Amino acid sequence: MENTVWHVATRINAKLREHSFASLAQLRQAIHVELETYNAEPFQKRAGSRASVFRTEEEPLLRPLPPVPYEIATWVYGRKVAKNSHVVWQKNSYSVPYPNIGKTVDLRITPTMVEIYDGHDRLTSHVRVPTGTSGVYRTHDGDLPDGKGYQPWDEHRVRDWATRIGPNALTVVDRIFAAVPVTEQGLDPALAVLRLSRRFTAGRVEVACKIALEANIRSPRYSHVRPILDTGQDKTSTTVSSSSGEGGGYVRGAAYYGGGRSK
Repeated sequence: MENTVWHVATRINAKLREHSFASLAQLRQAIHVELETYNAEPFQKRAGSRASVFRTEEEPLLRPLPPVPYEIATWVYGRKVAKNSHVVWQKNSYSVPYPNIGKTVDLRITPTMVEIYDGHDRLTSHVRVPTGTSGVYRTHDGDLPDGKGYQPWDEHRVRDWATRIGPNALTVVDRIFAAVPVTEQGLDPALAVLRLSRRFTAGRVEVACKIALEANIRSPRYSHVRPILDTGQDKTSTTVSSSSGEGGGYVRGAAYYGGGRSK
């Protein structure tokens, strides 16, 4: 094969080296003519020519080119499908058919698409969110369960839950949403706080949110509220606000250290 390429190049160069061309199109046309002449010449030791062998033996085996250009892809393995039926990649969320909730899937990333696979089976695909953008949801309606029983989490539903816990929980949620540039970025942090009411009582979470707010933390999160519940600070009758700003801690009242006894 390499010898043939060298032979063709040498022959065409020899034919055209004395010619001048005014444009690249003229040069291409001249090369095309010489190449056809070369391929049509009979073989010296067998019947036919290169052109006839191509038409009878090789051309029938050719397949059409793919309808879309080939794209280089990157694979990302072992991403878990969240309870909202989405998988996260580069801080953006892409929906997956809901029977796969809780499973791990693989992502095939191209410059334009995000394809989601379970082994060798492609579950779904999405137009890729532009690079540099975060907090965007790409959702196919068919990936979500049917019926009114399924409600995707959004800002309003989260605030309704916070309202049922109490005004301090609602204030914490409001501050979380106010602290993020895109509303969707506040969903997980807000839900992390509210889901504490499943492990602790709603009343305790409400008091813990109040303590966090009194500590002058601009936007209390799970990492602020959970330690209050774990250490039982919400059960004390007196809380003292910290004046150290965002990094402030929580101080139990005197009754706690005195065991509730008066001296």
